[in-house]
Amino acid sequence: MNAFEIRGGNRLHGEIHPQGAKNEALQVICATLLTDEKVTIHNIPDIHDVNVLIGILSEMGVTIERLNTDTYTFQAKNPDMNYLFSDSFLRKGGMLRGSVMILGPMLARFGVAYLPKPGGDKIGRRRLDTHLIGFQNLGAAIDFFPEEQVYKLHASALRGSYMLLDEASVTGTANIIMAAVMAKGQTTIFNAACEPYITQLCHMLVSMGAKIKGIGSNLLYIEGVRSMNGTTHTLLPDFIEVGSFIGMAAMTQSALTLKNVDMFQLGNIPKTFKRLGITVEQKGEDLFIPQHDNYEVEAFFDGSIMTISDAPWPGFTPDLISIALVVATQAKGAVLIHQKMFESRLFFVDKLIDMGAQIILCDPHRATVIGQGNQNRLRGIEMTSPDIRAGVALLIAALSAKGKSIIRNIEQIDRGYQYIDQRLKAIGAEIERIE
Repeated sequence: MNAFEIRGGNRLHGEIHPQGAKNEALQVICATLLTDEKVTIHNIPDIHDVNVLIGILSEMGVTIERLNTDTYTFQAKNPDMNYLFSDSFLRKGGMLRGSVMILGPMLARFGVAYLPKPGGDKIGRRRLDTHLIGFQNLGAAIDFFPEEQVYKLHASALRGSYMLLDEASVTGTANIIMAAVMAKGQTTIFNAACEPYITQLCHMLVSMGAKIKGIGSNLLYIEGVRSMNGTTHTLLPDFIEVGSFIGMAAMTQSALTLKNVDMFQLGNIPKTFKRLGITVEQKGEDLFIPQHDNYEVEAFFDGSIMTISDAPWPGFTPDLISIALVVATQAKGAVLIHQKMFESRLFFVDKLIDMGAQIILCDPHRATVIGQGNQNRLRGIEMTSPDIRAGVALLIAALSAKGKSIIRNIEQIDRGYQYIDQRLKAIGAEIERIE
């Protein structure tokens, strides 16, 4: 098991290029299964979860060619359906949450799909009901084998249907869209997730021949087509990584430029950081975060304590709640962090308390942070990363802290952030990967 050794307290400087979006990559790579023609995808991040998914498709018989560091072609001419019964698929499919999005394309094109219970971050209950009920609405039958922890879906023909999703699940919406584009008739999806990555997926599918209306909204109309063709697609920058770098700049009192990032694509992320006192500027095609020697939390108009909470898009993404919490530890003022969507995402605050942060964990969903106003810096400690986003939050805390920190289980961080130590070194961080 590897670890990061970090000597904090250094100001960072220069430019950093956000990677391609992890969550978008997992969706659009699965979408290549909808056609037997070649699909080219640019800006794919070189991270563990994406590489595992590419490996699954390769072992399934999809022809994959890596054209350069971030561009691949995929051609799913004759996928081997028997691979879905193999031990390799059960093991690898169970390693990551994104494997669930194989179901929609396989069901649409081949009428059958298998999936082991997917893995991913242990941040609370992450049910699959939205996916499965959506497939049932399209006419699929579902069997679950508890001993093997495997789902089997089958349908002689999918048929369009009206559905009101019980939650605006991003992966659930993506999966249902990919199944519906080849279902007979019209599918209406209300309460659909409308993240930029869902919009990107829809535009890619339209370029492959799909008929989708309402793109960018929570009400989608899909007219099924018989077949799909190849296309070329480019991933957006990862807005979770962008938000992480905004928080990192503030915590380390650094001026940083984030290259090729459009603030319009970030939803409420800049506004939420503004509530914490952090300025984010659009300069041409880039974002600039000026040096903040201090930053002060805003108050509501009635003077009550500021609350930062997550919500479906265009609300503040739950993937950045951990970052907002860390940033609040050095703000001037108090903040209530309310993680509504997952019940285990705040269970890393004990490490921050050990570092000197003043935090009260009210319950599994809420934490009150009393900001230090940069008067009492965090101190370096040894700790373990529990999941991707908490791991990066701890990494940001360590970069700002006095002294040396050790972060173990950094494989979690590597699942979502490519070459993070190398990129941070390039802007002045003292970070080493050690055994």
